[in-house]
Amino acid sequence: MRHKKRSRRLGRQTGHRLSLLRNLTVSLFKEREKNEGQITTTLIRAKELVRCAEKMITLAKKGDLHARRQALSWMRDKDTTKYLFDTIGPKFKERNGKEWTGGYTRIVKLGFRQGDGAPMAIVELITGG
Repeated sequence: MRHKKRSRRLGRQTGHRLSLLRNLTVSLFKEREKNEGQITTTLIRAKELVRCAEKMITLAKKGDLHARRQALSWMRDKDTTKYLFDTIGPKFKERNGKEWTGGYTRIVKLGFRQGDGAPMAIVELITGG
């Protein structure tokens, strides 16, 4: 029985699903390097991506060695992890003079894909401070 299981399966086996989420997470932060900070995907993938991205930003806000190693074990891309901890993490420390806890990303619904009618969405990092 699958009662109270939190994550979505996305129609894939475990290894493929984790690889997909890792790649989406790295892509989101790489797009941030290009000053866009957004990625277009299906709505269900976007909802799972937000969970992973929020965890990575929370680790980047901590900034210690253990958090850096945890993020690197998930993303497996040294350059993006370094960019996340050096640039993105400090931006999300405070918002309006208060500690910023969660809500670092936004999902914007786009409509439906032409070919198969899948609901599409944009995941973007919130810029603010």
